[in-house]
Amino acid sequence: MTDPISHPATEPVDPMAPAQLRLELDQFTANQKAQFLAHTPVTNLVEARSRFIDQLLERLWQHLGLAAHPCLALIAVGGYGRGELHPLSDVDILILSQTPIDDKTGSIISAFLTQLWDLKLDVGHSVRTIDECIKFGLDDLTVATNLQESRWLCGNQDTYRQLEERLNDGSFWPSEQFYQAKLDEQKARHARYHDTTYNLEPDIKSSPGGLRDIHTLSWVARRHFGATSLLEMSRFGFLTDAEYRELVECQDSLWRIRFALHCELRRYDNRLTFGHQASVAELLGYQGEGNRPVETMMKDFYRTLRRVAELNKMLLQLFDQAILNKGTAPAPLVLDEDFQLRGHLIEATKPALFQARPETILDMFLHIARNSQIEGIAAPTLRQLRTARRRLNRFLIEIPAARDKFMELVRQPNCLQRAFKLMHRHGVLSAYLPQWSQIVGQMQFDLFHVYTVDEHTVRLLKNINKFSDPANRDRHPICCEVYPRVTKKELLLLAAIFHDIAKGRGGDHSELGGVDAYEFCLQHGLSKPEANLVKWLVNQHLLMSVTAQRRDIYDPEVITEFAKEVRDEERLDHLICLTVADICATNQELWNSWKRTLLAELYYSTQKALRRGLENPPDMRERIRHNQQMASALLRSKGFAPRDIEVLWQRFKADYFLRHTHKQIAWHAEAILNHDDHSKPLILISQKPTRGGTEVFVYCQDKAKLFAIVVSELDKKNLSVHDAQVMTSKDGFALDTFMVLDPTGKALGESRHQTVRRALVKALTHMKSDRKRKRPPYKLQHFNVKTTVDFLPTKSGKKTMMELVALDMPGLLARVGSVFARQHISLQAAKITTIGERAEDFFIVTNQDGEQLSDEQQAQLRDALIERLEKK
Repeated sequence: MTDPISHPATEPVDPMAPAQLRLELDQFTANQKAQFLAHTPVTNLVEARSRFIDQLLERLWQHLGLAAHPCLALIAVGGYGRGELHPLSDVDILILSQTPIDDKTGSIISAFLTQLWDLKLDVGHSVRTIDECIKFGLDDLTVATNLQESRWLCGNQDTYRQLEERLNDGSFWPSEQFYQAKLDEQKARHARYHDTTYNLEPDIKSSPGGLRDIHTLSWVARRHFGATSLLEMSRFGFLTDAEYRELVECQDSLWRIRFALHCELRRYDNRLTFGHQASVAELLGYQGEGNRPVETMMKDFYRTLRRVAELNKMLLQLFDQAILNKGTAPAPLVLDEDFQLRGHLIEATKPALFQARPETILDMFLHIARNSQIEGIAAPTLRQLRTARRRLNRFLIEIPAARDKFMELVRQPNCLQRAFKLMHRHGVLSAYLPQWSQIVGQMQFDLFHVYTVDEHTVRLLKNINKFSDPANRDRHPICCEVYPRVTKKELLLLAAIFHDIAKGRGGDHSELGGVDAYEFCLQHGLSKPEANLVKWLVNQHLLMSVTAQRRDIYDPEVITEFAKEVRDEERLDHLICLTVADICATNQELWNSWKRTLLAELYYSTQKALRRGLENPPDMRERIRHNQQMASALLRSKGFAPRDIEVLWQRFKADYFLRHTHKQIAWHAEAILNHDDHSKPLILISQKPTRGGTEVFVYCQDKAKLFAIVVSELDKKNLSVHDAQVMTSKDGFALDTFMVLDPTGKALGESRHQTVRRALVKALTHMKSDRKRKRPPYKLQHFNVKTTVDFLPTKSGKKTMMELVALDMPGLLARVGSVFARQHISLQAAKITTIGERAEDFFIVTNQDGEQLSDEQQAQLRDALIERLEKK
């Protein structure tokens, strides 16, 4: 008889082994994602994760023997204390003791925390006695807030009850003090996001209108009333049933987006960045072609933020009256039969005023524009406005009386400073103008803009208002001079309102917006000439910035063509104000002295052309003689012989004297005349800012790759080239000028001049630039800009103008320069413009014989540039 085959015993699974616990956690997380995709309510998922972590922590607590400690308790605090955990949320815990922790217990607690970290949980922890909790809580508002949301998990319950008693003692953050501190905290947080819900990459938690604004309401209500939930808060009469349901709905919407984002991320973050918006929209079930899913999701998201922000403001105002003013209110001051002023807040005198006569909504904002005492809208009136807004069955523009009041409002001197931002915040602009309702929350998919279309427009209006304040003259000298003399400012404001109103509709938004603006003006009683001016401003609102930044404004032909389009100084004055306000409203980092100088030079050159008459072009030969005479005088005053100056200038072409000021010419000439060895490169760097940037002048024997090498070296030094004048002397020497800015948009610091000079001399001496290829910035990886090359017609026919649009990758100009060298293209001038992730550059080029490019040469250059720049 043979022995039976023996089988190895199966190893029993240790349920508390780290690997097993990690497996459980991973399986739970994967299961939650599957449930989320199956449309399980997010509230259930968030609360279920909290319960799962509760059980996990309690098991570890028991397993390590901490339950045997006579006065130790494990407490959940913060969001975890509220019982809310998203997939990547911090697990904030407090290990609470009645007495100081001994070494033995401390080592066990350390092991407990180590196991949690081994499970890859983001654990925020503190180990404190009750006295220490109170001490730290009194010193730190964040600690006090976290403790207020504490929840017992396991261990000695009596220890936790003692902490609760101390926290609920009236001396620990009295409700008045707590309310004011949380209000200040919220103001500071909102300021970090420019006080707007409409940032293009918003933070779901911290942006104005985000989850933190809901938490703030809960914290204040809990501290003052003892309300532990939104539902309890509604029972104290501060929330109507409808508002309670709205807050719950908004919280649920924000939770769904946050849960989806956490499913996509590996590390904790609450920012809805461009790189994750598409995947989050897909997880949430948004569908459509191209950017449509993201646009739809973000519009829903911004709508939610606005609702939360509005409820937050209204409820905090009610809390303010209940907590700080003990329920009392100052006596009202009658403004008219419909409105009164109570303190600094405007109130409607009738409970259903806005529903009975919707046009009175605009009356309220007229009061706000006229009366500097009014700082906001009283909560009951805001509540009435919200109700009336929802029940409107037509846009306010359809009411003739409302149209009259709107134009009266636009003509008010303080409408920009006081009324329009509030009208946007409370949905009144959307209720008035159907086109405005379409751009609320309208995304702009680029790195150039930082706000949605509607928020950008409101900020543009705010910027126009700054031009009336002399305190802004240093920053906006021309606009502060021009704006006060604009006689019908309402025309400029209407152009500002409509300039981007057609974005998101497809087609040319400037043309579509111009049609809307013209119809609006006639509908509101403006004359046809007035309507035509507004329409023209909307149609051409990009003309001045494009001309200044992407054209050669030192070419008389460019100025003449621009002046022909503008036609008169009235249009020019309106356009400069609209242009500057538009640039500043696009991105707070965008406006710098370089752009200010370019626009100023274009403005004054155009003004001269209009005053001189376009039929009388400037005499170029006279300008050249003037520059030479002035520069010669400067050089002679420094001891240079007239003959030496004349011999040098005979080497230069006429274009050189036309495109430089007499001071630049004298600066260059002095250095060249003192330059001993003309076989070596000469590099000059301006000591003072020139047109807001730093001028780098390169003088050396001209060679094919010179431009590519220079821009490559400047890129290595983290300098951006914004303008280049590339010239050669009659005897083959390069006379190249580069205008550069540092990463902050300012002129190069003098301490760096020598380093940059040495690097350029070395590179040009050996005619090579050793550069390591930079990786594109992370944000650029989510954008795909198709490379396009267009050749523009010229009147003279002597040179070729080329526009290049491409992704603004590191070393872009160096790549362009290398293509020019291989194609034997001679570069005459360049204007470099970066618009977010897009480079929109302008070049003036000739072939190697100094002539305009033929059709065949243009095609070859286009193909070579696209091939080089599309290559990863």
